[in-house]
Amino acid sequence: MTDVSKHNGVGRVSFLTEPQKQQIYDTALGILAEIGMQVLHEEGEAVMLAGGCTRDEAGLVHVPADLVRAARQTAPARFMVYDRAGAPVMDVGGRNSYYGNGSDLMHLFDLESGERRLATLDDVTVAARLCDALPDIDFVMSGAYPDGMDAQEAYPRQFNAMIKATTKPLVMTAGGVATVAPMWRMACEVRGGAEELRAKPYFVMYNQPVSPLKHPFETVDKLLFCADRGIPSTYCPSPIAGGTAPITTAGQVTLGVAEALFGLVMHQLRAPGERFVIGQGPNVLDMATAQSTYNAPEFVRAYACEVEMAKWLDLPNWGFSGHTDAQVIDAQAGMEADELTKLSMQLGSNLNHDVGYLDFGLTGSLAELVMVAEFIARDRRLLADIEVSPETLAVDVLVKVGPGGDFLGQRHTSRHLRDSQWRPALLNRMSHDRWLESGALDLTEKARRKAGELVATHQAPPLAGDLVARIDGVVAGL
Repeated sequence: MTDVSKHNGVGRVSFLTEPQKQQIYDTALGILAEIGMQVLHEEGEAVMLAGGCTRDEAGLVHVPADLVRAARQTAPARFMVYDRAGAPVMDVGGRNSYYGNGSDLMHLFDLESGERRLATLDDVTVAARLCDALPDIDFVMSGAYPDGMDAQEAYPRQFNAMIKATTKPLVMTAGGVATVAPMWRMACEVRGGAEELRAKPYFVMYNQPVSPLKHPFETVDKLLFCADRGIPSTYCPSPIAGGTAPITTAGQVTLGVAEALFGLVMHQLRAPGERFVIGQGPNVLDMATAQSTYNAPEFVRAYACEVEMAKWLDLPNWGFSGHTDAQVIDAQAGMEADELTKLSMQLGSNLNHDVGYLDFGLTGSLAELVMVAEFIARDRRLLADIEVSPETLAVDVLVKVGPGGDFLGQRHTSRHLRDSQWRPALLNRMSHDRWLESGALDLTEKARRKAGELVATHQAPPLAGDLVARIDGVVAGL
């Protein structure tokens, strides 16, 4: 099988000690067993009770620790995701790190005018086409939510547009099972049948309970639907420190771990061995502005702890990358976007989304998407394993060169030129004079122009005409 792993072996970081990870896990088990959680879905609650959970007088469901341990055993530690054509492209789990854009933005910076505006369905197509053209973007999310379109129609139409615009695997959001089912039917058409799709999953479904301790009907409904059909599913609570979660990092992370493990137990009781992705979005409520921040150091630290816990639990994880709280692409945007990108890679975070987000995750920029794609390429080079061998130590070449010589004319230099030096497409490597001669463009403008060029010229391989008609027929029946 083709090696699709994208991991790093050096530059790792750690925020938690082994005893701290154990304490967080044990405390999460205590929350599940002693406090319990609300399940607003009769069938989902029945699955939990039939599996060995209990329900108290207040209606809260309690999960014994042995069910969590059993779910950890049945859930796969890693699984493969396939592209539109059925080729394996993401080995999700371990320390493999993959990157994608984000979903459902209501506002975007227009690529031509630069103005902030409401998003349209065409923006979904454009974002998918751009992601398809960028080799360091591994999976695709919708990138935009069509202004004024009802959710029952918007989510399936997003999926329909993305299938046509990119060959890369998709990660989807949805309003409920009524919006997931058409996606599943379209994906079955692409793959050639339901069992073929189960064997080679083409998309991952994003799913999110409500902190604290609440599992709404639509969330559970989607989780069960995906479990039954073999659609890989995330379960990613978003406990906001100081708002819907304790303000302390340890308390916030532990609550999120408990909520995600609750989803894991339900998922594995329903379909043991099906593919599950754990995660949390540990935003922070800024007490000075009442803004939920997306890049505060407390968010980054809590996120790092969440990823470490997923690695400790040996479960694939949902992650973040390439976003900023800045309003425009400036020094803050570059710093925050690359900080999270590099950290996710060092942590071995698996599915890292939201590349191209500005404004606390409320506004999108295709120029920033292109810029961060270059950051990803650079960070992959920076954190790649270093080969130490007789060939790379090059002692025999040193003997040939001798004192005072140079390596420019040596075959060893030409042989290793491409694998020893990474070349940027956007970042500056020119002298001041050459930079002036080339137009004196800054990184933001170069990224904007490259985005425009790729959108104008790139096209994913077209789908067969009969397949287009079949997936369009699914949308027409909404």
